[in-house]
Amino acid sequence: MATKRQLLEVSGISVEVVRKDIKNLHLGVYPPNGRVRVAVPLRISDDTVRLAILSRLGWIRRKQTEFIRQNRQSKREMITGESHYFRGRRYRLDVIEYDGPATVQLKNNRTLELLVRPATGRDDREEILNRWYRRMLQEEVPSLIAKWQQQIGVVVAEWRIKKMKTLWGSCNIDARRIWLNLELAKKPPSCLEYILVHEMLHLIERRHNKRFIELMGHYMPNWQLHRDELNRAPLAHADWKY
Repeated sequence: MATKRQLLEVSGISVEVVRKDIKNLHLGVYPPNGRVRVAVPLRISDDTVRLAILSRLGWIRRKQTEFIRQNRQSKREMITGESHYFRGRRYRLDVIEYDGPATVQLKNNRTLELLVRPATGRDDREEILNRWYRRMLQEEVPSLIAKWQQQIGVVVAEWRIKKMKTLWGSCNIDARRIWLNLELAKKPPSCLEYILVHEMLHLIERRHNKRFIELMGHYMPNWQLHRDELNRAPLAHADWKY
């Protein structure tokens, strides 16, 4: 049966309800504005969904308030003097115009140099920086996958990088393919490793259930600290419960 979507209004909160072939109800609050989404089994009634939302109303409002207060960067204009992040550290952007190929390089652990041809526009500058972020992740991820494949005992058939608005990572279990958010290049390395382990464990346990939490605790005892660090970081796109 196909997935069904609808909107419910509960105590002044608009809730996206997604009905699909699952066993349990899953409620989430998502940045940047505290959007509420609940995934429910196909046969659950609207009244049951409303009661479930009402029972978590305090939590929902707290999460929405957290998103409003969360430290977020304004849209970057890609000009000299701006702050940009790489592996959890803040760098001052220095845009240098020169007649040569575009490149990005770190200087003195404080400056992120963006070398571009004259008249390179804001969007093109951002794309150049994003390509650099992608390359940095592509260099970092293979060794982490090799490490955790050995420890966990699973095999990742393929991994890819893309920009995602609400997820730090995702896992196609059947294809054994992992997607990582490009924004992870800006986060501390521990956050990248946490997300990678999280997705790799879905190759063992599909759902965020008790077994999954136990697996996280076994392989990464301090995973909650890494999760919280990720959610506190500037430019956070997702709030991870597990």
